[in-house]
Amino acid sequence: MVSADALDRAAEAARAGELVVYPTETVYGLGADALDPDAVARVFDAKRRDRSKPVSMAVDSVEAAADVTRPTDRERAFMREFLPGPVTVVVERGPEVPDVLTGGRDRVGVRVPDHDDALALLDRAPPLTATSANVAGRESARTVAALDLEIREAAAVVVDAGETAGGRGSTVVDVAARTIHRRGPLADDIEAWLQERA
Repeated sequence: MVSADALDRAAEAARAGELVVYPTETVYGLGADALDPDAVARVFDAKRRDRSKPVSMAVDSVEAAADVTRPTDRERAFMREFLPGPVTVVVERGPEVPDVLTGGRDRVGVRVPDHDDALALLDRAPPLTATSANVAGRESARTVAALDLEIREAAAVVVDAGETAGGRGSTVVDVAARTIHRRGPLADDIEAWLQERA
């Protein structure tokens, strides 16, 4: 486990609009206050990511997700089944979710990482951006040592929890559309859930 002090410093930085690097069960993520448009813009700048490509957000529970989004009953059932876990669920965004996060779309991806340190950070911080801590087009980092120099320099705090467990990004699913946008961990189980509850 990462020290409480390190998590407190990361949460404080996020609340101040700064960028933080944090571990998840897949790869290291680049976090900023997902409800602060300026902070989210800094994530895009650090990653050199196209502004038309939305970024997901991470929260510490399904209940916290429902505070800032508008999931349907079916989406809530799905989230209770698969979260926490390496899954991003696309749901209707709430009014406080900024356009820059979603690329102007009315839906947003939500993650509840299955990682104790990430959950402990999210318990202390606002919803954070959930995007890999790498410059767009480069490899995702599973260790702090593998972080791109640009990302390391852009982040106010780097939470080092050692090597992450899985190298693949989360599975991205739109429950309402019964569509898996990106296959990753648990994709077969998710497909089965969507078919059983068609």
